[in-house]
Amino acid sequence: MNIEAILASTEHRPWPLPEGAWSFYQEWNTAVFLHWRVNAVQLRALLPKGLELDLFDGDAWVSVVAFTMERIRPRWLPAFPPISDFNELNVRTYVLSGQKAGVYFLSIEAANKVSCWLAGRLSVLPYRFAHITRSNGAFRSNDPITRDSIDLSYSFTEQAVVKTPLDRWLTERYALYQESKGAMLRYDTHHLEWPLQGMQVTKLDLGHSRMNGLVQGLPDVVHYSPGVAVLAWNPRMS
Repeated sequence: MNIEAILASTEHRPWPLPEGAWSFYQEWNTAVFLHWRVNAVQLRALLPKGLELDLFDGDAWVSVVAFTMERIRPRWLPAFPPISDFNELNVRTYVLSGQKAGVYFLSIEAANKVSCWLAGRLSVLPYRFAHITRSNGAFRSNDPITRDSIDLSYSFTEQAVVKTPLDRWLTERYALYQESKGAMLRYDTHHLEWPLQGMQVTKLDLGHSRMNGLVQGLPDVVHYSPGVAVLAWNPRMS
């Protein structure tokens, strides 16, 4: 992916690019988004001090995002596939810090022990190891310690989604928030607008402790995307 072309495309962003040079390149590929409306009071109790829930038409949302991380690398180093490529599952919600909307991770699971260890040293994002397998139309994850699990089967079409305001609100997020030692950090990101395709869930067994009873039944909204190339900046105080 041409990095100059990514940096030149900013019309879809809600605010200008961050100041300074980006620090990491990564690709979030073959991504499946599962989105649920949830109880705002129950969800708010899971947020750290300093973040507010971001609502869409008064509704709070939680999303499960399953994808394959590829080619993650620092700015001046090449990717090393045994560490740079792995399957990932995250559980996220939508938050505000000041005037900047972003996401807050309730959980991040990755299928590479070394990558989880490195992520813990290089960031404060809550990575933990899980056994994850995926094939064409299937994604399965199991955390050997917590027993959190997902067994997902799906199909998707090549037809592009005509995006609604909700589709954009759920996917076009350019800040990640995480608390560390009493401070709130913001990780700025940038990528081209997510290309979304139609998708249908054919099987979903979800058992995840961090969902805390929030999620019931099948998701309210689903998306599939072939993926985006992402530039990320070092964390800053929010």
